[in-house]
Amino acid sequence: MYKIAKENLSALFQSIAENQELYLPVEVSGQVNFKAWTQDANVSLETLKTVKSPKDAFFPQSENLYTVQREGKKLSIEPQALKEQNFVVFGVKACDIQGVKVLDNVFLSDPIDSFYAARREHGTIVAMACHEPEESCFCKAFGIDCAEPAADVATWMVEGELYWKALTEKGEALTKAVESLLVEADGADAEKLEAEKNAIHTIVEKLPYSNLSLEGWNGDALTEKFNSPVWEELYKPCLACGTCTFVCPTCQCYDIKDYDTGHGVKRYRCWDSCMYSDFTMMAHGNNRTSQLQRFRQRFMHKLVYYPANNNGMYSCVGCGRCVEKCPASLNIVKVIKAFEKQGGDK
Repeated sequence: MYKIAKENLSALFQSIAENQELYLPVEVSGQVNFKAWTQDANVSLETLKTVKSPKDAFFPQSENLYTVQREGKKLSIEPQALKEQNFVVFGVKACDIQGVKVLDNVFLSDPIDSFYAARREHGTIVAMACHEPEESCFCKAFGIDCAEPAADVATWMVEGELYWKALTEKGEALTKAVESLLVEADGADAEKLEAEKNAIHTIVEKLPYSNLSLEGWNGDALTEKFNSPVWEELYKPCLACGTCTFVCPTCQCYDIKDYDTGHGVKRYRCWDSCMYSDFTMMAHGNNRTSQLQRFRQRFMHKLVYYPANNNGMYSCVGCGRCVEKCPASLNIVKVIKAFEKQGGDK
């Protein structure tokens, strides 16, 4: 294990960015999101949760797939090149790392998504433990330990020093590339780190949603949950704005569209939301014709459909973004509690 003083992090970022792209939490206009590092970037590693998750690094909100050029009556198709540049995503929290694992199950299963696979191949994730989890966090309910983030490199910020531990071959390679800036940690540092982990666990145990019960939510609950009358009242405040899906680290739905450039067409894909009335719209119409159906689909997928097809893994990581951002205060915690309170699984 290594360490580096907080005041030397700029040098660390500079060293990483010399040979590859670097993305990390950056504050712009009062909002913190993962962005490319620059010399004048207002880096904010102290931010617990970025507005959006760092899934953009592997599954961009919008990306070109191919371009069609038109010259007279002749058309030529130029596929978009796959990611070839190595990059580092720095400061990823444990919940968002689990979010990437959820996306892996979708995009790296047959048929493999080549765009996503190329980014995963060239990306290195540097995780950061959550120093002080907030009331909206409930990652513990999904078996995630925010004090022990498991990525290519795990880091902890303790008393003005960043502790650094490589966990994979990619992590070892990155460590070797910056080892001139790192200092070997000793026994006293190990004790500090253990105390930090214990302090984080103590905070987590006191959070209001940490012991949220997922009893009855699994792949075997499909019929009972789907037909429950609880949905009929629960969905009504939903505005169908899609905020929950855009801040979620595991939502993977997308649309594919064409853009007329005036001398050809660009085909691109962009994030979509199952909460929208035109989601999966086809020639005959939409297979979900009411907001109740769309609302139910979102949460059934997170808690029933996805675990049924992925060995019990949930498609929620307890990051709490939907808890904080939903303008109608409708979120997955409220859904789970509504079923628990009203017996919706019967």
